Amino acid sequence: MSNASTGVHRPLCPEGKTIESDSDCQPCAERSRPYVLAATITASAVAFIDGSIVTIALPAMQAGLDASFGAMQWVVNSYALMLGGLILIGGSLGDHFGRRKVFIWGLWIFALASLACAIAPNVSLLIAGRVVKGIGAALLVPQSLAIIAASFPKEIRGKAIGIWAGASAITTALGPPLGGILIDWFAWRSVFWITIPLAIFALVLTLTHVPESRDPNRTGDAPLDWFGGLTAILSFGALTLALTLFAENTNAVSGPVMLLILGIIGLGVFLVIEKRAQDPLMPLALFANRTFTGANAMTLFLYGALSGVMFLLPFELIERRELSASQVGLILLPLGLIIGIFSRFSGKWADQQGAKLPLAIGSLLVTAAVLLLATTLENLWLGVVVPVMTLAFGMSLVVAPLTTAVMNSAPDEQSGAASGVNNAASRLAGLFSIALMGALSSILFSQSLIQQGVEEGIRFGQLPGLLDAQRSLFESAFLSAYQISMVMAACASGLAALLAIGFIPGKSKATVES
Repeated sequence: MSNASTGVHRPLCPEGKTIESDSDCQPCAERSRPYVLAATITASAVAFIDGSIVTIALPAMQAGLDASFGAMQWVVNSYALMLGGLILIGGSLGDHFGRRKVFIWGLWIFALASLACAIAPNVSLLIAGRVVKGIGAALLVPQSLAIIAASFPKEIRGKAIGIWAGASAITTALGPPLGGILIDWFAWRSVFWITIPLAIFALVLTLTHVPESRDPNRTGDAPLDWFGGLTAILSFGALTLALTLFAENTNAVSGPVMLLILGIIGLGVFLVIEKRAQDPLMPLALFANRTFTGANAMTLFLYGALSGVMFLLPFELIERRELSASQVGLILLPLGLIIGIFSRFSGKWADQQGAKLPLAIGSLLVTAAVLLLATTLENLWLGVVVPVMTLAFGMSLVVAPLTTAVMNSAPDEQSGAASGVNNAASRLAGLFSIALMGALSSILFSQSLIQQGVEEGIRFGQLPGLLDAQRSLFESAFLSAYQISMVMAACASGLAALLAIGFIPGKSKATVES
């Protein structure tokens, strides 16, 4: 069927065929490339913004829905679980069935799920909407870079990817202040309404200007590792649920312990599946490389620390310090901006001198920043603003070199799999960190109240509205839990620095052994 007959402008190869990854034809009509870039940037932006904007809204959601702290964990974790667990299979679906097609599926699902979240009458339906939203994100996120790679010729592909990366970083950085303004001016539901028109805009651009592409070596009949993907989601979900349930009821031990055991067994089954799968989601042979293993371990510890901090910090700023959501958004704005601006320089540093030094220094800066946040100094600049900026500079030294170390440690023919594994590692790191630090904070909060002879009458993080004497008591319990959790996050980033020193090559070993 011709483009004219469909009434849709869909530029393809000069021959009128679907773009194939190894095709020598012009990837995409030149006039359509700006639209392709705009579509992929917008789609990625809505997925990336979702994480940062929802975090700011958590205290308002908790109060508005009269929900538990554990439920707020699931508002974040349900999305992260589906995104982290399905992102690998999402990339495979694009290679098999067409990246444009899967990209469109993802946008439709994301937009409809955002609508469901915006009108959710209770926290259970909100979490259900977040689950579906994570599925949509897992379909669209892997396709963004794949579509750019297929639509732009090699000589300008790097520039296009650079524009995509910079724009994505800036839009992600704008998430917190945008979320703060929306919450203060309207309500927490507005953070979901705002993503719907953006998703629709990306959908229109995709339908009218983005060409189809797929891996010519794969067909729709080729086997997909569905069993591996399902096993991974169930295993990660069991582990996350165990931590959340234990946090909500410390006396109920048997259920969480059983879930922990099932989750660990499930992970073992997943590894067996991946070893035997014809086209595994996670090729285990990659981990034979010392650098690849070390870099992904760094990803787990660093992004775990970052996710835990970003989950707990809004509760400290909004609930204890009684800042507005807009103020918190402005405080967090430099985080994304600094990472987006300075990552290019650390990437160049890693290319010239090896990744070891920037990764070690960056991880140590993150550690120092989190320890400063743990001090909870009442001076807002010294206690919050300076640590957040230090955290931003630390992560700006880490992001590009860590990706470079991962990609350089994998064979060229497995670069896609290596990228997918590292992406999944960062997502799952956030999932487990939020579950673990949330559980720890909630347990410590309850134990602190018990030690003071107080029966828990308020949930972790809900401090406003209490009488002065009552507030002082609960604030003391909150601070104790918050500080210990932050120290744990600092230990994680400190371990990342040790991994950088022990596993990541310096200048003399910049060429990684196969």
